[in-house]
Amino acid sequence: MIFIMCDDLGYGDVGFNGNRIMRTPYLDQMRRAGACFTRFHTGGPVCSPTRGTCMTGRHYMRYGIGHANEGALPRQEITLAEIARQSGYRTGHFGKWHLGTLSKTEKDSNRGGPSSARLYSPPWEHGFDVCFSTEAKVPTWDPTKTPAEGANLWGEPGTPWPASYWNERGERVPDNLDGDDSRVILDRVDPFVRAAAQASEPFLAVVWFHTPHAPVVAGPQYRSMYPDVPEPKQHYFGCISAMDEQVGRLNALLGELAIEADTAVWFCSDNGPEGSGDGSLRSRNHGSTGGLRGRKRSLYNGGITVPALVKWPGLVKAGETYSMPCSTLDYLPTVAEFLEFKMPDSRPIDGVSLMLLLAGRDARRPAPIPFRYLDRKDNMFGSPTFAMIDNRYKLLTNLSGNPSEDECYDMTSDPFEQLNIIADQREFAESMRNRLGEFIDSCRRSHTGSDYPEPYAPLDPFQEPTAAWMK
Repeated sequence: MIFIMCDDLGYGDVGFNGNRIMRTPYLDQMRRAGACFTRFHTGGPVCSPTRGTCMTGRHYMRYGIGHANEGALPRQEITLAEIARQSGYRTGHFGKWHLGTLSKTEKDSNRGGPSSARLYSPPWEHGFDVCFSTEAKVPTWDPTKTPAEGANLWGEPGTPWPASYWNERGERVPDNLDGDDSRVILDRVDPFVRAAAQASEPFLAVVWFHTPHAPVVAGPQYRSMYPDVPEPKQHYFGCISAMDEQVGRLNALLGELAIEADTAVWFCSDNGPEGSGDGSLRSRNHGSTGGLRGRKRSLYNGGITVPALVKWPGLVKAGETYSMPCSTLDYLPTVAEFLEFKMPDSRPIDGVSLMLLLAGRDARRPAPIPFRYLDRKDNMFGSPTFAMIDNRYKLLTNLSGNPSEDECYDMTSDPFEQLNIIADQREFAESMRNRLGEFIDSCRRSHTGSDYPEPYAPLDPFQEPTAAWMK
């Protein structure tokens, strides 16, 4: 099992979703060999919350990772890696973690070091046997060096980047860190997969690329692929093509090792694209939502609907398209069902298993997908702070506000959220508001530790149950 995720890749940033400029031949090939999701949603509109949902199958409000660089994954959560490990799988995490700090003793990245020791929660303490992980962002080219792009923001060009890659022993990794960051990551995934295949050992590889999150930098050979676009866009497009090349390398490796038929490869992004979306060249963030409304940090589709694929030759029909709404919340329940893993307690799981869908036997989601996001910054793509998506409709609401200000869209005919049909869907809206209320009550109980057998203390001041984002 391989779970690939990009960072800030927009729905329209790939060839298989209609982009005619971006060169993603290997992802396009993977789409032809597998299945494409047209309504795949991230757990949240920013990265850390979504990563939490990938690991746990549970909404991030339950354990207090409401924003990037906030909170840490509690030890009491049962993760995708722990489930796989208990089933005899070798497990590896490669790339961005962003669910807690990686060192209690050394200053590292956004929060790592003695001053934030309470937020220490590395992947190797959540079920991963092998790690090549960073806490947060690194440049997409020469990941240990400060780039010239945004020099006044990142620091003096050429100086050491203030974040490191760490291994499963809690040691900084010092070598093979030049050039394309996606290649640097795959250079660690490759031997992990080879060793597992040679030992006839099942494996779980979580490969979380930094591309195309800022600092956005592409090497000369990738920029040269786009000679007819301005230099800032060359960097954005180029780093995505470099990542695509590594996806092709990984799929080719599975074929070389004769394990492709028995390997499920998933691909998605953690949220919609960064940037203003106005086409200006003020920065190198030039992601496309494919026309979807909003961007990163918004609960409109541009912030939470992302490109997504699955290639699983033993189960998934090549060329299939799935239109049922799916989510990163669904990863863990799907793996749990496949491995016949039973949760040891009754903690709420917010995702659903996709095994029936993948086998071509079901096309309706049995439960709606809940969303919550409260932006701490002024945001031109701001949306209502709650959302609920079922098989056809999507409700956006502030819940405590006036119901007349709610928004409702038909996702089957209006994925661009242009026509608010709330006046015609009062019954649906009332039903979803009630379900959201029940969901928030459940999250409050989880947040205070009721899901865990032992006492639980929040890891961050923003995690207090009375915090604004819980209201």
